[in-house]
Amino acid sequence: MSEKMRQKAQILDKEGIRRVLVRIAHEIIERNKGTEKIALIGIQRRGVPLANRLSGYIREIENKEIPVGVLDITLYRDDLTTLAHQPILRRTEVPFPVKNQKIILVDDVIYTGRTIRAAMDAIMDLGRPNIIQLAVLVDRGHRELPIRADYIGKSTPTSGKEIVAVRLQEIDGQEGVFILGEG
Repeated sequence: MSEKMRQKAQILDKEGIRRVLVRIAHEIIERNKGTEKIALIGIQRRGVPLANRLSGYIREIENKEIPVGVLDITLYRDDLTTLAHQPILRRTEVPFPVKNQKIILVDDVIYTGRTIRAAMDAIMDLGRPNIIQLAVLVDRGHRELPIRADYIGKSTPTSGKEIVAVRLQEIDGQEGVFILGEG
């Protein structure tokens, strides 16, 4: 990221993030006609706390525990050689069977679709779910692959030169979604 990037706008604050996650939790329950065979898998890094929060909101609404897994897609990326000489690997921990489940993949921002494609490849290596759905906090457009989110917190059209920065308390010590641009 360029040193000249500055905050252009805040599109969600702490309460806004909570509201959209509660709405997504309701949408997940409604679309799946309850919580039977639902499991959430968060993509490392910020998809993980979002998946945990969604699980908590679903538990509050339905009084049912929804399992949460953690997925590292580093080795599945199609741009692995351009990322770093020695990529940073994080843990994948899916403590439930994927086979015959309704897997809801959770990420912070959908952009080109390449991260989601890599995540689907990783999930398929773990087993064959009945369905994979996608929940994202922000959809910023600019897809390069025919992938769309089933649950979207906020759609925010951006330019290719802008960055959508999600900050979550669990990772960043602050909360909000910001658009950064050259300035």
